[in-house]
Amino acid sequence: MTRLAVVSGGLREPSSTRLLADRITNSVTDRLVQKGTQVTPSIVELRHFGRPIMDAMLTGFANAELEQAFEDLAEADGLIAVTPAFNASFSGLFKSFFDVLPAQTLADMPVLIAATGGTERHSLVLEHALRPMFSYLHAVVSPTGVYAATSDFGAQDDAAGLGERIAKAADDFTRLLLSCGPRVRRDAFADELTQMQKLLGDAGK
Repeated sequence: MTRLAVVSGGLREPSSTRLLADRITNSVTDRLVQKGTQVTPSIVELRHFGRPIMDAMLTGFANAELEQAFEDLAEADGLIAVTPAFNASFSGLFKSFFDVLPAQTLADMPVLIAATGGTERHSLVLEHALRPMFSYLHAVVSPTGVYAATSDFGAQDDAAGLGERIAKAADDFTRLLLSCGPRVRRDAFADELTQMQKLLGDAGK
């Protein structure tokens, strides 16, 4: 059983960001099923968490609904993260969610990054913003991301090109998930306690 968390940072409904997230999730799921692996996806739609995320930033405490979203990510074997792009970077809501996410939640977790935007000019958001952020959070970022411009959801030729890019990203992410295997959840408090005990033990020698 592979547990997939899917974070969609779309701000509107319907949302091209959520549409892209669903297409990627379906593509990854199909490949995992073909490999004989069952998949359980958990969708985190960030537009529903705007106020709880802001409250968590201001107070340092997450409400029960946001805590459940954190738990869904912590229990996952892999993450598909999709954001709209604004001014060649991720949205503020998307970044704020990962700012308040507890430390070590994404440690050693395979992540497929994706983004949507009005034009192809925003496509560098994958390499200049998303990949560095998830690397900083100690995730294992899949080598191939997906960027979709508005035109990718229109003309048939563009739609076919997007389908090919999703298929390539799904192939790479599936291989990464299977090579990493079931993920062992990291506990930041336990890690700090272990390090402290080691330091105290070395000091007593």
